[in-house]
Amino acid sequence: MKTATELLLPGDPPSPDQILEGLDPEQREVATSLQGPVCVLAGAGTGKTRAITHRIAYGIASGAYVGQRVLALTFTSRAANEMRNRLRSLGAQGVQTRTFHAAALRQLQYFWPQAVGGTPPQLVSGKAQLITEAASRLRFTTDRAIVRDLAAEIEWAKVSMLTPDTVEEHLVDRELPTGFTPVGMARIMRGYEDLKTERNAIDFEDVLLATVAILEEDPAVAAAVRQQYRHFVVDEYQDVSPLQQRLLDSWLGGRDELCVVGDASQTIYSFTGATSKHLLDFPQRHPDATVIKLVRDYRSTPQVVNLANRLLTSRKPARDATPGAWAPPLDLQAQRPSGPEADWFEYADDEQEAAGIAEDIADLISKDGVDPAEIAVLFRTNGQSQAIEQALTDAGIGYQLRGTEKFFNRPEVKQAILQIRSSARAAGDEPAPQLVRDCLASLGYKDKPPASTGSVRSKWESLAALVSLADRLAAAHDEKSGSGESAFTMSMLVEDLTRRIAHQDAPVMNGVTLASLHSAKGLEWDAVFLCGLSEGLMPISFAETGDEIDEERRLLYVGITRARERLSLSWSLSRTPGGRAHRKRSRFLDGIAPRMYG
Repeated sequence: MKTATELLLPGDPPSPDQILEGLDPEQREVATSLQGPVCVLAGAGTGKTRAITHRIAYGIASGAYVGQRVLALTFTSRAANEMRNRLRSLGAQGVQTRTFHAAALRQLQYFWPQAVGGTPPQLVSGKAQLITEAASRLRFTTDRAIVRDLAAEIEWAKVSMLTPDTVEEHLVDRELPTGFTPVGMARIMRGYEDLKTERNAIDFEDVLLATVAILEEDPAVAAAVRQQYRHFVVDEYQDVSPLQQRLLDSWLGGRDELCVVGDASQTIYSFTGATSKHLLDFPQRHPDATVIKLVRDYRSTPQVVNLANRLLTSRKPARDATPGAWAPPLDLQAQRPSGPEADWFEYADDEQEAAGIAEDIADLISKDGVDPAEIAVLFRTNGQSQAIEQALTDAGIGYQLRGTEKFFNRPEVKQAILQIRSSARAAGDEPAPQLVRDCLASLGYKDKPPASTGSVRSKWESLAALVSLADRLAAAHDEKSGSGESAFTMSMLVEDLTRRIAHQDAPVMNGVTLASLHSAKGLEWDAVFLCGLSEGLMPISFAETGDEIDEERRLLYVGITRARERLSLSWSLSRTPGGRAHRKRSRFLDGIAPRMYG
């Protein structure tokens, strides 16, 4: 049965009461708590995005908020797009829904001429080239992997608000790139910063730092921003870094019209500088805060929810664990009907594990009718994907790798969009679907995927995503128009792509998803395969302290809670066929795996 909101005529804004329809009691409390500091502790699958978007929409509909004066912040472009679309469907107009970086960059570009003067510095798209040059100047030997690790350390230092002069002592207990000491790391960081200064360039962390500096040093700019934004909402608050918190404080300017939403049990980015401390300490920083818990899980079956709960409650604190760093987990309550029990598999080696997963996926698709796009294989490290890729290729199952380069930054996608735009200028009113296939054929697109894995397969998946997007948009357009012939043109496709590029709204790609546990955060599938659950991989071998082991447990929790209905957990005893069976099942499975596995 449709709610009153869903029965509204197009363009007819919902009333405040209609906005509240369909919310459970806790979500309704979030939506109606409009003033002062609000802290929402929201477990996985409990409808947190629904709650906070309805809160914003209710605030606007009731007259408590002005849409243009609300700033909703999150951490990924995908999440920002999701929030923006939901607000639009609720009739909430004018709300600024952005990532921290996007909001800061917009302000920095606008206020730079007034606060600093001249043209803002050039924003570098990546750190690799500058780090490589800095390392060469200092006579350090690097390769792509080391440069990537150096970039991660520089990003961690900057979001922790450490400089080349202050970072060294904080690096003593960190796992540094191979061959680098704290002194060497500080020298690389200084060389990198010097190169940026020479070239009048800034990186993404500098965007936050510079915005904070302007807000703290220029009262006129701070007053203008605070006049513009009166109410703030921050999603995934457990992932804020010290630098992001400082920026948020600068925006607030001592006010407390702030709603934060998060789950300390999903804190999995500590290595990047993220910390759940701000979420956990929120009631202490704001003694008059309203604290609301969302524990009704609408995503997963009771079997999945119970397993996730048991994983967290079975944790035994290590002696060196930081007091207060592990928050008491929320006790999720499943709202969906009962489903199948989780499957558990022990394999002789990685190849057998990959082949077994591919066979199970083939059965889900052919026998149970599960859409391949609703299946995911999740792993701890990207290096584990190769065996899975090969097994799926051998089984003739399409897949996509997630967590690699942003879709619209991929070279083949940029080239394809140039081709589409060029074709659109000459196509006139010809239907888009076949024209897209024709113009991408010159880049290597074929209707059938290649038999190989790696870069060839990745390029084909990118092109196939654009073809699929054209097909879906044409079908939706034609159904709406009621036309017997396709009237969706190349110019319409270009218009949609332009919007998507602006918001980094990548099209849905076909096939089974392969992703690291970190890159799966915020996503969900009907069926999830968690592979490689052995010691050394889960927890990862370099997780040594109690806090690091706890974060690995939370990472597995995130993996389990991605599944709606079906969940499979597996591990292998050896890396290679015929190898010595020296591996042990992950300690995290103790007490939650069936007795037949110990």
